[in-house]
Amino acid sequence: MILFINFDNLFILHSKTNLMEEKQPTVEDWYKAGEIAAKVRDFAAKLAKPNALLLDIANQIEQKILDEGAIPGFPANLSLNTIAAHYTPHINDQTILTKEHVLKIDVGTCMNGAIGDTAITIDLTEKYEKLVESSKQALANVTKLLQPGTTLGDVGKTIQETIENYGYKPVLNLSGHGLEAYTIHSAPSFPNYNNNNKQHIKVGQTFAIEPFATDGAGKIKEGQQPNIFEPIDKKPIRDSNARVLFSEVMEKYKGLPFAKRWLLSQKWNEQRIDSALRMLKANRNIVSHSPLVEVADGIITQAEHTFIVEEDRVVCLTK
Repeated sequence: MILFINFDNLFILHSKTNLMEEKQPTVEDWYKAGEIAAKVRDFAAKLAKPNALLLDIANQIEQKILDEGAIPGFPANLSLNTIAAHYTPHINDQTILTKEHVLKIDVGTCMNGAIGDTAITIDLTEKYEKLVESSKQALANVTKLLQPGTTLGDVGKTIQETIENYGYKPVLNLSGHGLEAYTIHSAPSFPNYNNNNKQHIKVGQTFAIEPFATDGAGKIKEGQQPNIFEPIDKKPIRDSNARVLFSEVMEKYKGLPFAKRWLLSQKWNEQRIDSALRMLKANRNIVSHSPLVEVADGIITQAEHTFIVEEDRVVCLTK
């Protein structure tokens, strides 16, 4: 799940307080989270066929994560064509895959706080093989490059040069990101272009790198109708309805991003959910993640792996 950099205001989309006070995950937890994420990603790729209902795919992905002994690190992202990321099916979503779709599948797992984050692009059109390959090869080239001491600028340079060599553009205001306990987005951000950042990756860090390539303008904007929300602050909540929902979300989802459709129950109908979510957003307890759309309606492809930096090497956890 990507990090969206708002260039207009030059800040990361949101900051997040430390919501979880549980013990830190072990190295074994990080390895297991990555292993499950890779397994679920490959499972999900086989579901991406014409006539498949997007909502069914999302439900199967999230159930598979649970069956493997983890919890979703975030709702299954199933983003089509010009949408780069942050689309998860809504409650009554009837979107059906066709041979006109390029699908990005972004899977997140959480094992005792450790995050596995990985993505793949499926081209059902069979028209965008080179575009798919450009983001995939960019990730492969970065994977070969990584070692303790690699700079963030070197990562971005490799991604940009690889994608441009295919004749496409990297998406400038999307980036990879650090991963921490129960936290999908943390510092540092890993650019998809050469920003000459001299900061080095360090032993003990975990992070996700995710090149995005496009035949469009190389920049995205926020779309409409967010269906993904994320807790950011436990500040007091006056509204009782919102307070109860926030408590339930924190207990069930451990401060991780959640889908609006996950909340639907006999107790919580859609109207009550919407009211509580509005209150929580207004009080800055949560933020929403809108679908991210290419500004020139270009097709976008994505590839992503999670990494951990050890003493003498960088290990890909989601191969």
